[in-house]
Amino acid sequence: MPSRPRSRTTSSALAPFERVLEQHGRTILRFCVAEAGPERGQDCFQETMLAALRGYGELRDATAVRAWLLAIAARKVVDQHRTSVRAPEPVEDVDVHAGTGASSASQDDAALWQRVARLPDKQRRAVILRYRADLSHREIAAVMDTSEDAARRNVFEGLARLRKDLAGG
Repeated sequence: MPSRPRSRTTSSALAPFERVLEQHGRTILRFCVAEAGPERGQDCFQETMLAALRGYGELRDATAVRAWLLAIAARKVVDQHRTSVRAPEPVEDVDVHAGTGASSASQDDAALWQRVARLPDKQRRAVILRYRADLSHREIAAVMDTSEDAARRNVFEGLARLRKDLAGG
C-alpha cells in the first residue's frame, strides 16, 4: 500500500530563517530567561534556535512559527532543568544588587518574577507565556499542548495565587 505524502509547508513558502529569528528571537529569549534564569536561559535560547533551524524545513504551518518556537523552547527549558538538578552548582554569598544602582521599580519587578517562579509548573509557564512572551490564550494552549480553556484557567489561577501571596505579605 503506497504511503500518502505528509501535508507540510514547502520550503519555498517559508520565510528565511534569519527573518524568523529577527521577528521572534527576543520573545523566545525572554521566555527562556524567565523560565531558566539569565545564565541558563541563554543556553536554552541557543539550543532552541539550533533545533528550530534543523527542523525549519519540515514546519507544517508557517503561520504558527512563534508557537512552534516556544514549544521547542519549553522542551529545552525542561531539559535544562533536568540537567541542572543532576549537576552541583557552586554558590557564593554575593549581594546581586550591590553596586548596580538598581532602581526600586526594577527590584519590585524582580521580586514579582521571583514569586512567579515559585508558582506550580503549569501556572508559572502560563503566566510567563502570557506576560513575558505576550501570547494569546490560544497560543499558550498550543505551546503547553492543552486546551485554550485550560490555558486560560492556568493564567487565571496563577494570577489569583500571586494576588493572594502579595496581599498576605
